[in-house]
Amino acid sequence: MHADDLLPRATPVRLIDQDGSSHEDDQYPTPSTERMLDGYRKLVIGRRINDQANALVRQGRLAVYPSSHGQEACEVAAAMVLGDQDWLFPTYRDTVAVITRGVDPFDAFLLLRGDWHSGYDPHEHNVAPQATPLATQLLHAVGFAHAARMRGEDTVVLAICGDGATSEGDFHEALNFAAVFHLPVVFLVQNNGYAISVPLSRQTAAPSIAHKGVGYGMRGRQVDGNDLAALLAVLGEAVDEARDGGGPTLVEALTYRIQSHTNADDATRYRSDDEVTPWLARDPLARVRTWLRAMDALSDGDEVELQAHAERVASDLRQAINAEAEPHPEDLFAHVYATQTPQLKEQAAQLADELARQQAGNADQEAAR
Repeated sequence: MHADDLLPRATPVRLIDQDGSSHEDDQYPTPSTERMLDGYRKLVIGRRINDQANALVRQGRLAVYPSSHGQEACEVAAAMVLGDQDWLFPTYRDTVAVITRGVDPFDAFLLLRGDWHSGYDPHEHNVAPQATPLATQLLHAVGFAHAARMRGEDTVVLAICGDGATSEGDFHEALNFAAVFHLPVVFLVQNNGYAISVPLSRQTAAPSIAHKGVGYGMRGRQVDGNDLAALLAVLGEAVDEARDGGGPTLVEALTYRIQSHTNADDATRYRSDDEVTPWLARDPLARVRTWLRAMDALSDGDEVELQAHAERVASDLRQAINAEAEPHPEDLFAHVYATQTPQLKEQAAQLADELARQQAGNADQEAAR
């Protein structure tokens, strides 16, 4: 493949302008209205989940929540372009992508509540556990894709990360390995402008993150990360090429983190309202809504129904999160190793004995009253 074929375009791929009007593209056709309407349903749910999660954090029901408000198009598109046999490797900010892939919202939030390492079975929906360490999941994704190909499986892996993760050594190692071994992996970088408080300009001097692909020998593509149609088209093409033996693709989605990095961050310390305000007009939900209205594919009644469904999802999540979790101390030893070590067995037996003696003591006290 010639180097020019690996380079991204001079401007990001866009199929729907921020005012909701169509933007024709010779290479990427706009998805059907049915597919866009399905995507919009998922966007509405994603936005409502983001809002609900922020409320739960303020109520002390979640330990932390990295919001993807304003980035929902990236999240939804990443899940929509994958087949049932494919795998998603998300980051800590990709809860909406995890839920869009089919994971129950409550199960997806158990990690963020602090109850468990991951609240869902990765093999049920082909979604790896959300990763908090930067870029480590990229190596896992590449290894998974390599193993799947060795087994002769028809599997494409889509790995998501943020712009901050591209500064990690794991990012380089994952992309280099994927390109050298021509693996069926799509790397989606959600470039939201900041690695916590560090702007992109202090992370790289490259023309774009997508330009880094040519250095590894893989395609680099840049897309408007607030345009669901463009994301579906570009990511869909990358997945199809990977499935057909075309190797990996690095996709940079240009978006913006509207809210703080997490509830522990104060974004006003490193960016101004004047920087944030223009991005509010580029809202991915408003863009798709306007386009669907122009296509006569979304009525007032449809909108009411979609909002009501999203509210039910949020209500179910709220009720489930508000229920007190019953801890099981023996779980401390259950998933450390596939086969427990002698030391773990000894510690588990010691804990079981202490719990039994405590229970017996409580029973004696109750009988003596």
